[in-house]
Amino acid sequence: MPLFISRRNRGTRNGRQDSHPVDEVLPPGKLLAYGVQHIAAMYAGVVAPPLIIGQALGLDPLRMTLLIGASLLTAGIATLLQAVGVWRVGARMPFVNGVTFGSVAPILAIVAQHDQQQALSIVYGSVLIAGILAFIAAPYFSRLVRFFPPLVNGTVITLIGLSLFPVAIGWIAGNDSEAADFASPLRVGLGAGTFVLVLLLNRFLKGFWNRIALLIGLVIGTLVAWPLGAVDSSTFAQAPIFDVPMPFELAAPAFSLTATISICIVMLVAMMESTADMIALGEIVDRPADEQTIAAGLRADGAGSALSAVFGGFTCSAFAQNVGLVALTRVKSRFVVAAAGGVLIMLGLFPIVGAVVSLVPQPVLGGAALVLFGSVASSGMRTLGKADLGNPLNSLVVAGAVGVGMIPIVSPDFYEHFPAALRTVLDSGISTGCLAALALNLLFNGTRGSGQGEQPASGADEAPEGAAAVVPADTAEPEEVGAGGTQAGPVPTPRPNSVAQDTERSG
Repeated sequence: MPLFISRRNRGTRNGRQDSHPVDEVLPPGKLLAYGVQHIAAMYAGVVAPPLIIGQALGLDPLRMTLLIGASLLTAGIATLLQAVGVWRVGARMPFVNGVTFGSVAPILAIVAQHDQQQALSIVYGSVLIAGILAFIAAPYFSRLVRFFPPLVNGTVITLIGLSLFPVAIGWIAGNDSEAADFASPLRVGLGAGTFVLVLLLNRFLKGFWNRIALLIGLVIGTLVAWPLGAVDSSTFAQAPIFDVPMPFELAAPAFSLTATISICIVMLVAMMESTADMIALGEIVDRPADEQTIAAGLRADGAGSALSAVFGGFTCSAFAQNVGLVALTRVKSRFVVAAAGGVLIMLGLFPIVGAVVSLVPQPVLGGAALVLFGSVASSGMRTLGKADLGNPLNSLVVAGAVGVGMIPIVSPDFYEHFPAALRTVLDSGISTGCLAALALNLLFNGTRGSGQGEQPASGADEAPEGAAAVVPADTAEPEEVGAGGTQAGPVPTPRPNSVAQDTERSG
């Protein structure tokens, strides 16, 4: 039976449809609060690329505002595509999309070779083509999921968390080592204070308040930073109240073969990272990402990128920090992320509202991000627990992949003398670590992976060998057993703490 039919029937038990937490629709107040928390976690990452690119182009304040608004609007549309889905587009998971930072370097290279207007036109033409090609290639690229057993999954997920730590540290210390306040006691104090506060709030708050602990920490951190002069409110002076980005308002698309190839390489890397993030998210929400889910998610990446080029944004991809937020809060509903997408669209249409979110100082955001990114890494370690690390060959796979993946994280200029096209891949610890894990696992274990937890290549209803790993018995919660796929045998025994988790979710 085709995979899309088996997924449609997923979660049916005794003629009754069981709702998976991913498909849970929460009350409006909770949807908004959790959604705003996702915005707070990603806002700096969404506005940073257009800020950097706009400064390189020498845009005036008005056009800079339009560029940022377009990035927010298109990030919201791409996020809605991922969370809600249209036809076979969208992973239908709590998956946040936005402008990928990986596109900044090649776009800056294009800017350096052309004047302002021509550079923007070529960038938008390249992004448009790359997005369309990604949409077409999605179902073929998604077949890589069969090469991601727990051994590879866990290694890649751990690397996702580790690769994000320099971002958080950069937010705390500042990204300009020549600045007067770089790593100042005030910045470090705000970051450390927020870090401790978020941990304590997660430890002692219960129910709904526990779920928005990060948002509370950001608000308190910002209020503390305000009288200390660490809050920049100048954005309000430049932000218009309302603005609707129009198609090709900033520049009409133009085409250059070399620029298009460069952006296509970026899109390929983004697809690889999105695949890893979807697999990571599937482990976190107890709905493993199968071939069809990944194909649909990659289509949303491609469609979002193409649409982004039309309205003035750039290539769209997954935001790994929001995967960490799902792991930290345990709020699995995709409609929370859909609410975040709606808020992003409003921020794009009402730049003055986006200025409120921008009040959060970067050191405060960095302190909270340390907890988020650590949650991603710990999820990877948990996934590695399903692999047989007592096998020396499996340990070598993890050791080699983590070693290769950490190179650009520890030393960002390590590949400085390599060709620019290769650096697009090599400068991403996630991409290099993922490729290393795949290659080493194939070398040492073959196509059968680590021999544990392998997912089937097809989505047929019948349970082929290894299919039970699609919803591992040791991770299924009572109401989720039917949601991960039709079980051929008896209902697995839930984890001892699953009842407590159900209580927390209902709270």
